[in-house]
Amino acid sequence: MRYSLDDLITLMGVLRDREQGCPWDIKQDWDSIVPHTLEEAYEVADAIERRAFDELPGELGDLLFQVVYYAQFAAEEQRFDFHDIVDTLTAKMLRRHPHVFPDGTLTSRRSPGVSADDVQTQQVNSRWESLKAEERAERTSEAPSVLDDVPRTLPALSRAAKLSKRAARVGFDWPDTRGVLAKIREELDEVEEALAAGDQQHAQEEVGDLLFAVTNLARTMGANPEQSLRATNSKFERRFRYVEHQLAAADRPLTDATLDEMETHWVAAKAQETRFMRS
Repeated sequence: MRYSLDDLITLMGVLRDREQGCPWDIKQDWDSIVPHTLEEAYEVADAIERRAFDELPGELGDLLFQVVYYAQFAAEEQRFDFHDIVDTLTAKMLRRHPHVFPDGTLTSRRSPGVSADDVQTQQVNSRWESLKAEERAERTSEAPSVLDDVPRTLPALSRAAKLSKRAARVGFDWPDTRGVLAKIREELDEVEEALAAGDQQHAQEEVGDLLFAVTNLARTMGANPEQSLRATNSKFERRFRYVEHQLAAADRPLTDATLDEMETHWVAAKAQETRFMRS
């Protein structure tokens, strides 16, 4: 027997039942679930980056469960239900893909003689952004901004990349990476000046500017800064664990090791990785 989406929605309703449900689930609300949603999204990303595809169905299920949670909250408050979410999403995707569904319906299709290769990616992206801009304008009575609907709850690095990408689409950008590199050097100089002046608060502000400039460099290179930093985090963790292992093998407590000792093992870890990549 294979369970269906309807079974999952029914299960959530039972969990939230005030008399027969789960005490923990009954206590949850919109705000209490948000941290779990963010955590589950990162666990999906982690499984994909590790190519742990055997774990992915479970992680995607956990993420889907978060959506079912919000749908249940909304249904209880008679706002909307899961089917409204599906309907809204499908309608939006049909609207944003006129190059695939010309009439905006599932029954319409692109002309048989026009292949996906014939549709220019740049044109598709341009149309997509135009449609999103129209939707943003419809949702607010204030003067629309290209920065509208960039979630404030995004990790700072991801939000910086998204903000700068939005601004770049309307021409607020450097012509090439040389301009970004110059900006990074400028911001680094300002950090050093603030530190030399003993102004810690100003130095912290300048570090933020420096991070934003580095994020722009990643964007102009076509790299995702969040993914790049996660990869570096993993690399740092792997190498530091090697240092710990080597010191432990020599019965050398980490707290007693000198910086030179740790650096020696760190360099060895880097060399080992380089040999592995070449083999």
